[in-house]
Parts: sequence; C-alpha cells; structure tokens
Amino acid sequence: MTAKILIVTGDAAESLEVFYPYQRLREEGYEVDIAAPSRKRLQFVVHDFVDGFDTYTEKPGYTWAADLAVAEVDPADYVALVLPGGRAPEYLRNDPEVQRVVRHFFELDKPVAQLCHGPLIPLVGGTLAGRRTAAYPALEPDVAAGGAAYVDGEAVVDGVLVSGRAWPDHPRWMKAFVEVLRDKAPVD
Repeated sequence: MTAKILIVTGDAAESLEVFYPYQRLREEGYEVDIAAPSRKRLQFVVHDFVDGFDTYTEKPGYTWAADLAVAEVDPADYVALVLPGGRAPEYLRNDPEVQRVVRHFFELDKPVAQLCHGPLIPLVGGTLAGRRTAAYPALEPDVAAGGAAYVDGEAVVDGVLVSGRAWPDHPRWMKAFVEVLRDKAPVD
C-alpha cells in the first residue's frame, strides 16, 4: 500500500499552495488526498504581490474537487499532513472536524507542512504552542498570541513540522518537507 498524505483545504485557498505540494508529493510516490469541509468542487484563488499595494491582491484561481469531507477522514490512514494558505484557514480553524484531524498529526508527531495562513489552524487548536514556525508575515502577532515563535524564513524546520511564509518559498519549503518525509514517513 502506498503511503498517503492529506491536504486539508477549502474554498479561497491559494491555488499554488495546494497544487505545488499536491503534485510534488505525488511525484515522490505518495498518494495525496484533498479534504475540505464537504465533498464538492473547490474554488481556489491566486494571491499576487503588486508594486504599490500594501498587501497581496486576490483573483479567482483554479477549481478542484475535494476527494473527501474532513468529517470522513481517518487521520490514521495518513503519514503526513499539509496545510496550505490563502483565506481558507480563516474558517477552517473553527471547524471541530479540522481540529480533530490536525490534533492527530501533532499528538503523534507525524510530519506536517504548513504555509502562509496555514498555521492559523493549529494555532487555534493550541498545537503550535512552544513550537517555531514561519507564516505569512502579517500573522506574526497571531503566532505569538498562540504561544509559538514566529520565524521569518523560507523553510523553518521544528522537528517534523516544516513551515514557510508563502508560495515564493515553495522550493526550500517543499525540499525540507520531502527530507523529513524520507526520514520519518518514506514511501512504501
């Protein structure tokens, strides 16, 4: 049986932050499932950085069907978890089923990759307390309020937790995560 990785996301997730790990991890030989609040076609977005803007811009991105609803997820079936950013984490963090799944990975010390606004989810659940994490820079106060240490880096590794700031960090972030996976959760 091929090792499986779970991506938890939803509408308004950043397209690149879902598809890059999805494709890269499949390339490594993992089976990858996308879970969302419900089984439906998700509408992702594109966040871009435009000169003269104080923050990123947002445009409609790709659509993609969720493989399963988060309530259907048995986290024991997965060797690792990916939490992409975008705006999806703003509402996913309040979902008790999402918190159940995320808690499993942190409590069992399974590999977790989080990017951009993805850390909002484990921050709400208290599972980032005492950890080091990167995040979108505007989340530095949220990270501190959640009891974690914000690190401004492309690939921050804290045990089996690998984090980055946003999609421009993909090469270093995913390289570090793949290294953790090869050590802790290799493909069968």
